[in-house]
Amino acid sequence: MSASKVRGWRSIVQAFATPSAGTLCVLGFGSGLPFLLIGYTLSIWLREFGLGLGAIGLFSYVSFFYVFKFIWAPLLDRWKAPILGLLGRRRGWLALSQLMLIAALVGMAATGPAQLELFVALAALAGFSGATQDTMIDAYRIEIAPPEAQAALAATYTLGYRFGLIVSGAGALYIAAYSSWHAAYLAMAGSLLLPLLTTLLMREPETIRVRKKIRFQASFVEPFRDFFQRHGTVIAVGLLVFIGLFKLPDQMLGVINGPFYIDTGYTKDQIATVSKIYGVWIGIAGAFLGGVSVAALGMKRSLYIAALGVALSNLLYLLMAQHPGQTWAFIAAISGDNSTLGYAGVVLVAFLSSLTSLEFTATQYALLSSLANLPGKLIGGMSGFLVESWTYSGFFIFSAVSVVPTLLVLRWLSRQGVLEPSAHLGMHEPGAAKADQT
Repeated sequence: MSASKVRGWRSIVQAFATPSAGTLCVLGFGSGLPFLLIGYTLSIWLREFGLGLGAIGLFSYVSFFYVFKFIWAPLLDRWKAPILGLLGRRRGWLALSQLMLIAALVGMAATGPAQLELFVALAALAGFSGATQDTMIDAYRIEIAPPEAQAALAATYTLGYRFGLIVSGAGALYIAAYSSWHAAYLAMAGSLLLPLLTTLLMREPETIRVRKKIRFQASFVEPFRDFFQRHGTVIAVGLLVFIGLFKLPDQMLGVINGPFYIDTGYTKDQIATVSKIYGVWIGIAGAFLGGVSVAALGMKRSLYIAALGVALSNLLYLLMAQHPGQTWAFIAAISGDNSTLGYAGVVLVAFLSSLTSLEFTATQYALLSSLANLPGKLIGGMSGFLVESWTYSGFFIFSAVSVVPTLLVLRWLSRQGVLEPSAHLGMHEPGAAKADQT
């Protein structure tokens, strides 16, 4: 085994052994919890309430706050949160966003889709708060560890994130099945108290470097200018295009999967058990495999495997379409889909982290991660109408074929030699970060 691979394996072991790994696991739980509550889980509630597929698809646009979080990220990099800023720049905004998220979920539980306008507003508040929480957690993760540990910490964060998906997916569905949707969303709000407590107890990351005194307007411009200057205009554009295409096959399916399960004859209990318990554990296994893959195979090979896996796994849903209500088909589809998504998620997080400058951590990572979700969510919002025109099977085939442009751009970037973390300048600075600040 080469020296570089040995160092990669050691960084994985060291990162998993730090207190930061445990902290990120709990924060990942808080990050994963709201995502389904304004997406997949919510779509099932809306479908049972009687909304059509087209309306449910449009409703998914409340999650666009996750896509556009880079817009307000410069404010989070520049200023402390009101009142809670006493906790520090990262912890203050994180605690405030968690409190807002709890309030939004309680409001959704109290109203329900019968009061549709207010319900939409509360779901939007949950989306905004969840996106802000994600921005602060990403910045915190990047600032407490060097680049070679990011894949490991991403895997630990993903473990917590997947636990959050279990609770907000299977947990919420079970509670809704045996009690009510209102009780389910109240329980989800209560589950966020653990991440909030963790935020209050953990340490603020040390300042990496003294931030430049720049004007308010420039605080929105400098992070983008820095990205293009470090990578060069042509390479920077290529990186942005690749990032935007990477998750396209997965993101366009996000909102339609829940209604697909219902329409093909599966009960809430089956969906909870197969998709949100079994499937999440499969995703966790895939996530840890992704962390190991970056250390053992390198970033370039891992990106190729991830891109192909995310696309081709969508074809497994054809089994469910052809064998409606059959548990074995459900298990086969979820096994392939969730394992590749877990793997790809960690690989992408490690890659995006390597592109980020420590001077503009929150803003640049928010931009890159938002871009990774934008194209797929744009198509996903129209997925209900596309399914009504093409059928579910036609839409799944379309989602798999959409990987072709991604592979072409990935091939071009590979030839430019910019796919390994050592090729990027942002995270590789003297005294960049200590391995553990928790």
